[in-house]
Amino acid sequence: MNITSTDTSTTIIAPATASGGAVMVVRLSGSRAIEIADRLFRGRQRLADADGYTLHYGRVVDQDEQTIDDVVVALFRAPHSYTGDDTVEITLHGSEYITATLLRLAIEYGATMATAGEFTRRAFLAGKMDLSRAEAVADIIASDSRWSHRVASTQMRGGYSAKLGELREELLRLCSLLELELDFSEEDVEFADRKQLSDILSRIGEQIESLRGSFALGNALKSGISVAIVGEPNVGKSTLLNALIEEDRAMVSDIAGTTRDTIEASTIIDGIRFRFVDTAGLRTTDDTLEQMGIERTRRAIDRANIIVHIASADCPKFKDIDLNAEQHYIKVINKIDRVNSTDTLPCDALHISAKQSIGIDALRSKLRSTANTSNLRSNDIVVSNMRHYEALTSANEALQNARTALCNNLPADLISEDIRTIIHHLGEITGAITSDDILHSIFSKFCIGK
Repeated sequence: MNITSTDTSTTIIAPATASGGAVMVVRLSGSRAIEIADRLFRGRQRLADADGYTLHYGRVVDQDEQTIDDVVVALFRAPHSYTGDDTVEITLHGSEYITATLLRLAIEYGATMATAGEFTRRAFLAGKMDLSRAEAVADIIASDSRWSHRVASTQMRGGYSAKLGELREELLRLCSLLELELDFSEEDVEFADRKQLSDILSRIGEQIESLRGSFALGNALKSGISVAIVGEPNVGKSTLLNALIEEDRAMVSDIAGTTRDTIEASTIIDGIRFRFVDTAGLRTTDDTLEQMGIERTRRAIDRANIIVHIASADCPKFKDIDLNAEQHYIKVINKIDRVNSTDTLPCDALHISAKQSIGIDALRSKLRSTANTSNLRSNDIVVSNMRHYEALTSANEALQNARTALCNNLPADLISEDIRTIIHHLGEITGAITSDDILHSIFSKFCIGK
């Protein structure tokens, strides 16, 4: 059931680009967009008389016909626009005064300021895109690496939605056959062959599980791969952080215990963002502040995707660290510039000198290899959204219930109910099943003007 009580009858306006640039784009959309724009704009012809998908050069004027700025106006007529409504996009100089004046005049003429994500929300409500593609718009804007952009771009182009649509259609067909049996229950007939039904559910389950399984990689590509740099005090953790990001982010000192809190910084390696956490040295101490830092270190280890465990070449020993099955573990021996030979150092560790930048590229390659993108093609579907992952998990649980019911020869209505639960959870991803609370949670995270 769709619940969409949002009022879309108003005409909204907002800057569509960030302030501070040479030019600014202001977007105006709604049933009165062209009327309001004509009160502001003076060109060769009225926008009301112009065709859609056209550009117009002219002036924005105030109530006294005084020129505010020279502008270019792009006109999009309903329903062939981003929101599905008449839309006018005004490109003007990036002056805060000019932008504020334009917004004030448009509001005086009947427009209202758009809320966060309202343009995309209207596009969703108008059927211009489903909810997963709308969320991808925000991910495209927020993407800060080649791979996070690729994941969001594939989702926005609709490949993900198409796959979910195929699954829902097949499940709906199965439901219709099962529910048809209920109409002929007295005649004891089966319209859905149970063996075929079991095979189809198994195949759909594999596809849902494949989408769920891609979340670990997708979330890492979207948010950045978390790397905890850990080790005993004074082994060069902060120096390594600075070497990896190629700037002096962490304070470096020969005094043990200098780092008393976690320090975070990030860099991009071969199109993937890595988020490094320089941690307090792991040791026993009576210093209260240092103890607090060590406790934060342990929490950083628990949350990290990768653990880079450092030891010094003059004492190349690694204390045991509790890891979970999904974490990658990399041993690093630092300060090799202080020893005459590396032959006696453990061969299962990378040998580096963070201070001299020796072996840093090898460590970067090792970090990059943990993100297995080698088999990903540009159109591969990768789940990167936690909301989608949770919905797929719920759908998978319902699917297992349906398969169990089928194996136990339960009545058609019970099997059908489980299948409809699968359909419901898949529909939550695309917005076929949604509520105002979900929409508000999603679109409130958008920037104004998108």
